[in-house]
Amino acid sequence: MFDALTLVTGVAALLLAAWCGWAAYRDQPTKDWHFAAMAVVSVLALAQLVVGVVQLARGEDPAQGRTIFVAYLLGAFACVPAAGFMSLAERTKWGSVTVAASGVVLAVLEVRLYDIWGG
Repeated sequence: MFDALTLVTGVAALLLAAWCGWAAYRDQPTKDWHFAAMAVVSVLALAQLVVGVVQLARGEDPAQGRTIFVAYLLGAFACVPAAGFMSLAERTKWGSVTVAASGVVLAVLEVRLYDIWGG
């Protein structure tokens, strides 16, 4: 797997989590800038999904199996956008908490993707 992209995506997810966690601490809902950051993190996850699928199509195999690798790729891609939609429904600090939690979850998924690939 493309290690630099995995690292950048994980760090961006943690930065998003910290920023939205700070907003929740200050009792604020997600704002437009948070959604812009969610879009950046989602594009990174999409790029990772594309790179992963291309590598699988070229015949490269993850150490722990294709099925679990694809499942984690799809979960990593869907994690932040799903939380973004949920934060739109909950326009309180809990929307920010939801996005912060999704950033932490995405960072953990990135570590797991690295392990599954054989890192």
